[in-house]
Amino acid sequence: MKPTQDEARRSAVALSYKEGQLSPRVVAKGYGEMATRIIECARESGVFVHDSPELVSLLMQVDLDKNIPPELYRAVAEILAFVYFLEQQGGGKGASLEQLKAASQSVVSRGGL
Repeated sequence: MKPTQDEARRSAVALSYKEGQLSPRVVAKGYGEMATRIIECARESGVFVHDSPELVSLLMQVDLDKNIPPELYRAVAEILAFVYFLEQQGGGKGASLEQLKAASQSVVSRGGL
């Protein structure tokens, strides 16, 4: 079956950050079916998925396995802070800020979560 126009435009970027790294890095990215698979794998693994068309457009320009540029630090930090907030609101079962910094992962997507 041929994908719809919205599905074909869907894009996703997976980020990873571990303590000691200079900044988060792009560990996966793709359009269409690949984006759908990235999002599905993230959800199955309990990784936070954030819908941000503007940010994903910028992150798609970063090569795989490369750190994000300094210009995107603030935007990505805001997402990580939001994940931390959600974890804390989840009944206190969430990770500490240090744990979140030590092994943060996030998928930023555009179009149809």
